[in-house]
Order: sequence, then structure tokens, then C-alpha cells
Amino acid sequence: MVPPPGVSHDGAPEAPSDLNDDDLHLLAEIATGVTTDVAARRLELSARTLRRRLRAICDRLGVNTPIEAVVWAARRQLI
Repeated sequence: MVPPPGVSHDGAPEAPSDLNDDDLHLLAEIATGVTTDVAARRLELSARTLRRRLRAICDRLGVNTPIEAVVWAARRQLI
């Protein structure tokens, strides 16, 4: 059976071409376990902008939470 577009043979979403270095840097910051407020300060963003970017990343990856996005990126050794 052929997986649907955007899904690999193991059932995981494939890497979207529009996940850029800034997105990966944001996920790496969240992976350290800091709060979104602290991550936003470190990345010189407002907390609202950081949350919006996280939501957009989650939507592109097809996951529900930022933690799932971090796990997705970590399993692919992107962060």
C-alpha cells in the first residue's frame, strides 16, 4: 500500500520544505525545557509571536502540540 502524500513509509510526516532554520532554532529552544516567555526573550520575539510561530510550525508538521513538533524534529536529527 502506498502512503498518502506527505507521509513516509513508517507513517511519520515527511520533512516539509518550508521548515527553515529559524523554525528549527525555535524548536531547539523549546526543546531545552524553558517556558515560551523565556524562549521568546532569548529569541528576541514577543511571547505572542513565538506562540503564533509555534502554532504555524505544528500546523505544517501535522502535529497537535509544540512538544510533538520538538519530538518530530529530534527524531529526524534536525535539532
